[in-house]
Order: sequence, then structure tokens, then C-alpha cells
Amino acid sequence: MTAPRGPRATAAAEGPRAAFRKASGPRATAAAEGLRAASREASGPRATAAAEGPRAAFRKASGPRARRLGLALIAAALLAGCATGTTEADPGAPDAPSAASGTVAPPDPSRTPEGRTPDGTLLVADFGSDTVTFVDPGRDGSGKDGAPIASVEVGTAPYGLVVGEDGRAWVATAEGVAVVDTQQRTRLALIPYATESGPVTTGEYRGGGMGIALAPDGKHVYVGVNVPGEDGAVEVIDTATREVTGTAPVGMRPFDVDVSPDGREVYATGHDSFDVTAVAADTLKTRRMEVAPYGTEGGLGSWLKPHYAVVRPADGTLLLPFEGERLAVLDPRTGKVTIERMTADTHQHGAALAPDGTLLVVGTGPIGSEDEEPSLTVRAPDGTERVVPLEGPHEDVAVSADGSTAYVTGGFTRDGYWNGITVVDLDDEKSEPVRLTAGNRPLGIAVL
Repeated sequence: MTAPRGPRATAAAEGPRAAFRKASGPRATAAAEGLRAASREASGPRATAAAEGPRAAFRKASGPRARRLGLALIAAALLAGCATGTTEADPGAPDAPSAASGTVAPPDPSRTPEGRTPDGTLLVADFGSDTVTFVDPGRDGSGKDGAPIASVEVGTAPYGLVVGEDGRAWVATAEGVAVVDTQQRTRLALIPYATESGPVTTGEYRGGGMGIALAPDGKHVYVGVNVPGEDGAVEVIDTATREVTGTAPVGMRPFDVDVSPDGREVYATGHDSFDVTAVAADTLKTRRMEVAPYGTEGGLGSWLKPHYAVVRPADGTLLLPFEGERLAVLDPRTGKVTIERMTADTHQHGAALAPDGTLLVVGTGPIGSEDEEPSLTVRAPDGTERVVPLEGPHEDVAVSADGSTAYVTGGFTRDGYWNGITVVDLDDEKSEPVRLTAGNRPLGIAVL
């Protein structure tokens, strides 16, 4: 699918993009077109040296802004799927270990609680294995003296997860949606997808579930199903019968799924199609809304795509961060996108809202030589920001019930990930983040 083109966000972005099109010519277009077929095939880890050639040549040929907006050419050369410099493992084999990933910390049986899981326990989806891991967040949830306490097998390469008020977790895996009793720490069911997404594999480009969300009344779960190289789907699961009751077409690679505050609409963020698809919860009718503040040039090879979104309860708008520079605010009623300035200047993925409306955004690290390092942006409702440096790439974030602590997963989908969680004190700006070893390439996270 070639992403439709829409109005460009700003005149400032137009100049460098036009310059890059003139400089790169048809080779970049052809490379981007070829990514669809390439994404269906397995690919081993890319050597750093192999990437240095085009990166170095591109830096010499262009200025800082053109370098960023033109990284589609580099992405094409690397066969990037997430468009974040990914070097994924062969989808037909277990994930290759990363040099920076560290060892996997096994659960400590002596710490495993008897009976019900304590409130405040963390639950992470282990994208590097077939489990979810329960993690003791340490003293007062600070990460200090914390450790993994139990793991439960759920299915191949779990990605996103969501937990209901009844204590059941719904985990999007490559095979289906796993249902986990978080109080007793057992898997109750594995619900297969109705959508055909190809062989069950691992790695960033794998088919199967990605983003997942729960209806406000808890009666339905909505999961985004990736179909490699094609448009994806949102599947509706009845939480009582644990069966798929409906399917709606959405964009390519539904990284994230969210639900409106009133439960009437479901929103699937299409990473590779530069869009958000609104799905009516009752009829499953869809509306596509383009979200591309940097434009859509480069197609599958672009680095500047939407990843995660949050719904602001006050007005129902969707907040989608881009590159630590722009916050796209999408009004789903009109499809209109407005842009607010951000300050972290780094590639961004996961996002969450604290109870007071503070927006937390995960900075994964640079995609260009002028970008900043990994970080967590703490954005107050009035738009003021504090940027907390993180050690190494991270992926997603959850916040404690009282809004005082953020938990950031280190799984990520490129080399440099690590097997743990960074704990950030949101109240004390002078405190240093605490690294808590836990999980196996943890991506999705929830606070129980």
C-alpha cells in the first residue's frame, strides 16, 4: 500500500524535503518501494559497518535538517521496518542476543508472593521470549531492591498488554491474545486471531498482535493485528466468551490501539501508513485520518512515522509525539491535526498519561547525528517540559496510580535494548533514575 499524500505540516519541512528529493532521485523511491517485499522476508542482524557507508555519505551531502528528513534513503539501505535503525533477528529463529542487552534476570522464587499478587506489582511483556514477567518494583515502588518475582508463558513474542479492573491481563502475542490471571499468576486462555497474518515468528516485523486496549466497561478488548506487508486489522474480543466477535480493516502495522473515553470509538495507529483509523465500536465502520507532520515521502522507508498515541480524557483528542520536536494533536471528530512544539529532539516511541494529565513520552535515542540521546519527556498540561536522560534505548512507559513514578521498559526493537526497567521519580527532579533488571526484552508494561 502506498501511503496517500496529504497537506504538509509546515513550510519549514517542505524546503529540505524538496531538496532531498532532488538529491536522491529515483533510487530512494525504488528502495522505499522494495521495502514492502523485503519486510516479508527474514533478515539477519545488520552490521554496523555496513550502515556507516550510506550514513557517512549522507551526512556529507546534506545539512542537519535534510539529514533527518532524508533518512528514508538510509532506512531503505538497511531494510528498516520500524524505521528506527532496527537490526532485527531472523523472524524464523529466536531473537539474536544484543551486545548491549545484558543477561536475563530470572524470577527469584524466594520473593514470589503467596496467594494474590500485591498491588503496585509491574507486569511486562517479554518480547524476547514467550512470557510475561511480574516484577516487584522495590521499596515504595522506587526500583531500589526490586526484582522479578514470577513469569508466565503466554505465547510467542508478546508485544502489548492491558489489564482490567478484574485483574485479568490481555496480552497481544504472535499467536493470539493470551488471558492471564494476574492475581494467581496463571494463563487462562489463548484466543487465536481471525485475521490470517502468516507464520508465527519473532522479531520486529512478525505478524500478529501489537497494540491492545480495553473498553471502558471492560466488555471488549481491541487488538491491532499486523499482517506483514499489508494493511492490518483491529479484532474485537468479547471478554466474557473470550471469542473474536468482529474485525475491522486499519492501516499498516497497528503499533498502538486506544479507545475513546466514552467507548464509542477505537483508534488504531498505523505506523507504516502514516495514519490513525477510527473504528466505530458498534458498527465497526472505519475512518482514516492521516497524521504525518513531516509528510509521507519515503513511504515504508521513512523514519518519521507515528508510533504510540494517548487519548486525552478532557477533550478526547489523541496526542502523538514525533521526534522530540512535534506533538501532533488529532481531533478525531474532524480529522484535523494541530502541532505543538516539543523539546527532547530525539526519536520517540511509547507514551502515557499520568492522572493529573502530565504526558510521558519515551525518547528511544538518535536517528541522526544531530539528535539527542534517549530520554523521558515529562510534559505538564500547560506544555512545559522536563527531559530526563535515560541510559540506552527504551520502548514504552507506565505510571504509578498516584502519578509519582514512571516505569520505562528497556526492550526496544533495535540493537542496544536491555532487559530491564528504568524507574523515574516524577516528583523529585533532582533524583537519578533507577535501573531495575527484569524481563526479557520487555516492551509493553502495566502497573497492577
